[in-house]
Amino acid sequence: MIPNHARQPQAEQLPRGALILAGVLVGFAFTLTAGMRIAHVPPAASPVLLRSTDHIAPVRSRTLRFVDEADRGVRIEDIGTGRTASEIVPGQKTGFIRGVMRGLARERRLHGIGGGPPFTLTEWRDGELTLTDTATGRSIELNAFGTTNRAAFAALLDTPEAAR
Repeated sequence: MIPNHARQPQAEQLPRGALILAGVLVGFAFTLTAGMRIAHVPPAASPVLLRSTDHIAPVRSRTLRFVDEADRGVRIEDIGTGRTASEIVPGQKTGFIRGVMRGLARERRLHGIGGGPPFTLTEWRDGELTLTDTATGRSIELNAFGTTNRAAFAALLDTPEAAR
């Protein structure tokens, strides 16, 4: 007889039912995807395409440049007037704007583009709000992030220019 402490540990096994369920889920996903391809069901259209086909016009738009300051703040310039549209000071609760701009800046770095080209902020007749990178062409639909986050960018459409 082998003492308990000398026995080899048994390999842990997944329950047979869990393996069958996982296989069924994978098979279902594969079948559904293949069915959509075979039936030529088009993927969901992008908001840009939907606005184009529905002829939804912009209500207002502003071309902005986001400039990092030495104190870790961000100055937001209105390209049309050359004046400061807004400033984000360190410690201000503007994490959403900073996060969006950080992601867009990262994409620009990957393409070898600096911070010079501006961004276009557009409010559409259907209430959507879009930020478009004029350098890469990437658009971000800001309504997708909730009303509070959308409002952070919408405020940039409302702010008057301040003299530099």
